[in-house]
Amino acid sequence: MARTRVLVVDDDIRTVELVKLYLNRDGYLVLTAYNGVEALRLARENRPDLIVLDLMLPDIYGLEICRILRRESDVPIIMLTARTTDQDKLTGLEMGADDYVTKPFSPSELAARVRAVLRRLPGERGPAEIKHNELTMDFEKREARLADRQLNLTKIEFKLLGVLARNPGRVFSRAELIEKALGYDFEGLDRTIDVHILNLRRKIEPDPADPKYIKTVYGVGYKFGGGEQ
Repeated sequence: MARTRVLVVDDDIRTVELVKLYLNRDGYLVLTAYNGVEALRLARENRPDLIVLDLMLPDIYGLEICRILRRESDVPIIMLTARTTDQDKLTGLEMGADDYVTKPFSPSELAARVRAVLRRLPGERGPAEIKHNELTMDFEKREARLADRQLNLTKIEFKLLGVLARNPGRVFSRAELIEKALGYDFEGLDRTIDVHILNLRRKIEPDPADPKYIKTVYGVGYKFGGGEQ
């Protein structure tokens, strides 16, 4: 069986070698790059199963690399950065990052994050397509449609809607939605998930003020209503 390949990208050689050591111990085949150009080349040639990507690189900004890769594949990306504001993290996640680790970090914690993100991937599998009322989600194509209109969802919005739509009627707390759909944690989690829900409702609800698909369960979280009142 082929070993899981992880690409580690950071301009600090000591950081790369330390992360590589811990990931090698977990049995991963680790590829390394120290700048954005090399990272893009290795990602395209080797198609890694996951990328650990530093935000501050000497040639291409990490968010730009993330944006480029997102146009080409759905490879999971864990961002590394010394910047810690909520807005910085939200920007990275909106660009398509799957998790966010701030420096300085424990290499054992990062290795645990890698395992957690990779564990979530099989959990996304299920029916290739699901339909509720006028809403259709095609998970192979990563497309969502409402009646005959294709929805322009971000990666995060698609993941979040997928978790809810695959479990109609089940109530998810905000923490559960973050763990299952987003996979990151920082201050302001409730506000963050509420913003994503608000944006989703604007895109899929006939009347966002009276939602039929994503319903609020006050004091608990959200559930999928299937498009019915």
